[in-house]
Amino acid sequence: MSPIVQYTEKPASGSQSQFQPGHRIPIQHLTKPGLQADMEDPKPVSDYIPTEDGGYQLYKAAGKLEGKKAIITGGDSGIGRATAILFGMEGASSLIIYLPEEEKDAQETKKRVEETGQQCHCLAIDIRAKENCRKVIDTAVQTMGAVDILVNNAAFQNMLSDISELDEEQWERTFDTNIHSFFYLSKYVLPHMKRGSTIINCASVNPYIGRGDLLDYTSTKGAIVAFTRALSNQQIKKGIRVNCVCPGPIWTPLIPSTMHTSAMEQFHAVPIGRPGQPSEAFPWDTKNPARVITVSYNSGFYVLPRYKGKLRYVADAFLHLQATLRNRRI
Repeated sequence: MSPIVQYTEKPASGSQSQFQPGHRIPIQHLTKPGLQADMEDPKPVSDYIPTEDGGYQLYKAAGKLEGKKAIITGGDSGIGRATAILFGMEGASSLIIYLPEEEKDAQETKKRVEETGQQCHCLAIDIRAKENCRKVIDTAVQTMGAVDILVNNAAFQNMLSDISELDEEQWERTFDTNIHSFFYLSKYVLPHMKRGSTIINCASVNPYIGRGDLLDYTSTKGAIVAFTRALSNQQIKKGIRVNCVCPGPIWTPLIPSTMHTSAMEQFHAVPIGRPGQPSEAFPWDTKNPARVITVSYNSGFYVLPRYKGKLRYVADAFLHLQATLRNRRI
């Protein structure tokens, strides 16, 4: 594992870039599920990506998703919002899924997507229920006419220090949100997909670490990785790709609404020296039919993704992601 370099800490607010090593997030606590609109500045970044000098630039689109239709769960904020916006910049329309109490954030996402010239449909619904997952797919087909991309991104977590504190209700809620919905949505959308379509699941670096204060969340993220690999092997013969993104610490509303102060104070303590931004976790691998891959992007830790049936190590994968987003071949 790469050593953690000690960087000079940067203030949470001010003119300095959130992409510089040493940047620290503002410490605040929000009521669950947390709204991006209520987060202190600097808020999560949705459409800029880092440059080599610690600065940033607007994401450069290249028409990769022209005319595509996407479903994005948890699309109101964080990684989901960035995905909807960047998909829009690439030419895709989307249906974003979120909880009713997240309507304010959803409307901001809708506005940002429409500024790219694409449509953004909104559906406030709790996807823990399988009948609601079916409604998501039915709504997508009715409003967009097709579904080319499913991004399973919605997640729930609640930090607890010991299994004795983790009640059965939270365990079931976490699994219902984080993995059962992935199964139902994937199962119901596949009959509407064709060769070249893709399912992208958002997991986490946590199952590779074994984070004890997020026992239920970490367990579901490990399940997502296994689900992705198995479903990918099953569906690739139909020309449908199933991929997985496993981010490290990313600055989203989930953090101030679920993490303790001590955890937020250490949120930058990764090899790259800063938290990631939602724009960096953008699931980019939606277009290349040659890629059959389960890949993990994190803040520099080693993980074991699959590539064409083989295992390979990826270290300091944020650098890999930055280069990919600049349309450089790696």
